[in-house]
Amino acid sequence: MSSATRVTQTAPVWKQFDFKQSIVLDQRLLWAVIVLASIGWLMVTSASMDWAQRQFNNNLYISLRHGLYLGLGALTAFVTVYVPLAWVRKMSGVLILLSLISLLLVVIPGIGREVNGSMRWMSLGFMNVQPSEFAKITTVLYMASYLDRRRVEVQSKWSGFIKPLLVLALLAVLLLLEPDFGAVVVLMLASLALLFLGGVKAGQFILTATVVLGASVVILLSQPYRLKRLTGYWEPWTQENVYGSGYQLTQSLIAFGRGEFSGVGLGNSIQKLFYLPEAHTDFVFAIWSEETGLLGAALIISLFVYIFVKAMKLGRRAYEMQQHFAAFVAYGMGLLIGFQGFINLGVNMGLLPTKGLTLPFVSYGGSSLIACFIALGLLLRVHHEMESMHVKK
Repeated sequence: MSSATRVTQTAPVWKQFDFKQSIVLDQRLLWAVIVLASIGWLMVTSASMDWAQRQFNNNLYISLRHGLYLGLGALTAFVTVYVPLAWVRKMSGVLILLSLISLLLVVIPGIGREVNGSMRWMSLGFMNVQPSEFAKITTVLYMASYLDRRRVEVQSKWSGFIKPLLVLALLAVLLLLEPDFGAVVVLMLASLALLFLGGVKAGQFILTATVVLGASVVILLSQPYRLKRLTGYWEPWTQENVYGSGYQLTQSLIAFGRGEFSGVGLGNSIQKLFYLPEAHTDFVFAIWSEETGLLGAALIISLFVYIFVKAMKLGRRAYEMQQHFAAFVAYGMGLLIGFQGFINLGVNMGLLPTKGLTLPFVSYGGSSLIACFIALGLLLRVHHEMESMHVKK
């Protein structure tokens, strides 16, 4: 246990959350997210106006709700920045248990809400909550705590390597019951990457990665609709797929083609006019690329690369300062944002099969936005604690 952890744990719980303390923020990381979120709000508004007018008789309905979610996300990030990492480490087991319970509850009829054939949401009245989005965060925190506490066991014994995999397997089963294959992919990629960074033996990692890949292929082929998405990805322009399983992909590619180098201009997208489904959620990047072209697409990609690299550098710095929990938290949050962003961008551009994953900080969606801002708050907290330790030294 680090000295910072011991000092924090000796203080009463209510004194660990001092909202008057001066927080040292990573200004560049914060501004990168602000720019990304601002672009997201702009494009959600542009992509949803006609759809919102038809659905709710109010063309700003989605935009206003997105603004509300951004406000809630910013508030969540503000609170998270003031939460000591020692407390997060201590509560990681409770948080993962709450996530398991929420994932179990969401698949129970009467509690979970079914949308488009999936039981992924629970209603809070003013918004629908998707527990899987928060399960990604709590799983990373649990993995970070485990790797910190059992680092030697993980690096030297099979038992230390297998234990967290059992928790991951349970989470994967619950997510597949919804079903939410996309969340499983992101969760597994981030968790396996954390185990690799935690120092597991190469043989163990390769064996586990092979088993996970094999299981993913079996799961992918076990459901007809998943197989149709795959065939639609391989041959989207065939007569059978262009108006079927490959419809979203073809319409997305048309949007990219229309954007060319500098785009057709903000607000001038044609594909958002009921051609491209989920234009303000999963495929908002395609609309942004249609309206701003290659230049706008490059800006979004550059911002995600910058955020990912910042998180990785922050994790390395924490590791060099012997703050292993902070390091794994930073690595984990960067991996979550990076993998989900990569998958969404890949789906939009036709590099990956269609999957229902939002673009972090950009797409419409309350749970996804709030979870992303929690990740931001944790990254800022890691930066603050590392800066505070550096000053003390």
